Order: sequence, then C-alpha cells, then structure tokens
Amino acid sequence: MTESTPTRAAGPARPDPREALAGAVALAGEVIARIRPEQYGLTTPCPDYDVRDLCRHLVSVGRRVAVLGGGGDFHSVPHFAGDVADGRWSAAWEAAAKDIAAVWSDPAVLDREIALPWGAVPGAVAAVNHTTEFVLHTWDLAVATGQEPEWDPAVLSGPLAAMRRAVPAEPRTAPVPFGPVVPVPEDASAIDRLVAWYGRRPR
Repeated sequence: MTESTPTRAAGPARPDPREALAGAVALAGEVIARIRPEQYGLTTPCPDYDVRDLCRHLVSVGRRVAVLGGGGDFHSVPHFAGDVADGRWSAAWEAAAKDIAAVWSDPAVLDREIALPWGAVPGAVAAVNHTTEFVLHTWDLAVATGQEPEWDPAVLSGPLAAMRRAVPAEPRTAPVPFGPVVPVPEDASAIDRLVAWYGRRPR
C-alpha cells in the first residue's frame, strides 16, 4: 500500500447466521422431546400434516440441512424420515442436530454455494432459510401440542429481516407452499409477525 492509497474503514461485522440456526435447532429439539404419545395424531397449523407427519418431516429437514452444508444433494434426503418409529423422533433429532453442528461449524460453509430446489444460494442465505423452516415447524408443533416455548429474538431476527424478500406477499400459489399473509397488529410479537407472514394464524 502506498501513502496515496486510501484506506477503507471496516464496516460492521456481518452477523453469523449459524448462531440463530443453532438456536432454532435447539428449540426444535426441546419441543419435539415434550410431545406425548396421545398427541401424535393431532392436527397442526401446517396443512395436511398431523403431529406425527410433522415430526417425521422435521427430522428429515434436519438431516437435509446437514447434507446440504456438506455439499450434498437436496433430493438425496426424503421428505419424511420414514425410518424413525413413533416416539423415536427426539433421538433422531439429536443425531441430526449433531450432524448439523459438525458440518456448519466450518466458517467456509457460509460462502459455499448450496443448491436448493429454487436456485443456488450462498451458505449464509441457506442458513437463514433453514432457520425459518425450523422456527415455523417448531411453532406448528408447539401450537398443536399446547406448548409455549420461549422464542429467542436473536433466532427470529434473521428470518424476520429476510421474510418479505424470501417470500413476497403475492403470489401465494403453487409452488409457493404458504397461504396468504395473515394481518397482525403493528405491535404483534416477533414470532406472531413471522408466522403470519407465512400464512399461519397466530394464536
């Protein structure tokens, strides 16, 4: 650098989306662990999914997030974890959570191109997408089973900041898997604003 070369002031550090991802994974595990056998057949706010279906799907999503972080194929993981027996979802989730932590602990994953069905994105963007999916399905399970988890603002901040860009208000037709935006008051909680944008009706 010569004396005439201007220096560039360092900007604020970019938030690491992996921290929120880890928080969403941990909270999902807590909610899954509290589900009782008599609740397996209960309906959830996620259309066409009961508690059993959603647990099987959430475990599969957890496995997929680990696979994607390692450069694997989205379609290599089935939509439902059909190999997990009723009542074994918590153990399966813990295994997936360990795999997610191991793969996503590498900072290089944030800049790695991750191929999603709707296009390739950097790992940092994928981390926010995955956090959003974990939060929405955790909320679905919590509502269905009468749980009141504590929502960490740090986990919700990334999904809230990205939600309008990630999923516009219109159109909400196939293949967008969300219903119309549900209006909420301006002072609604962060979790209510998030789920309402994705077509859920806050309780």
